[in-house]
Amino acid sequence: MSDIRFIMIGVLLVFFGFIILGVFGEKYQTPNIETREFGNCFEYFEDKEPVPVDCSDKIFQQGIFFGIVIALNIGGVIALVKGVRGDWDSKVKPEDMVGPSKDNRVNGTDSD
Repeated sequence: MSDIRFIMIGVLLVFFGFIILGVFGEKYQTPNIETREFGNCFEYFEDKEPVPVDCSDKIFQQGIFFGIVIALNIGGVIALVKGVRGDWDSKVKPEDMVGPSKDNRVNGTDSD
């Protein structure tokens, strides 16, 4: 039996990881291209000229961003695996169960 909570959390983490990568990832692709092609990096603004910046700082920021995205995706995969393999929700003690037939389970009788 699976634990649906972990499956839902895993799907959400993987989904948000890919959404963050898709929405904000374009900003973090340029340092590698600028370094490889031109040897220097620039910070771009809409209202003024580009400003030269240190390429290692931009690549470090890129690494942090992709580390966060990878952490979200790995956390989601771990939660998915735990949810599929888990039987945590079926290991509830009879005295901890709630619901309409709680009394029948505690007493051990199945009469209605």
